[in-house]
Amino acid sequence: MLVLTRKLKEAIQIGDDIEVVVLAIDGDQVKLGIRAPKHIDVHRKEIYLAIQAENNAASLASITSLQQLSDQLKKGGKKQ
Repeated sequence: MLVLTRKLKEAIQIGDDIEVVVLAIDGDQVKLGIRAPKHIDVHRKEIYLAIQAENNAASLASITSLQQLSDQLKKGGKKQ
């Protein structure tokens, strides 16, 4: 992990396309501004993890549904 110290209105550049700017500091809270291309998703970590969990759950549900359909087709389409 790279650790950097920045003051108010100072920035960090990530690659050619992403800039993180310190917009405000209020006690133990820091407000950051992030400039990134529209095709790059930027989320708070807890939101990103929730999205990943939802995507994984949806994938598992799809796999289960496909497996059930496959089983039905192997049995000649007859439901039990």
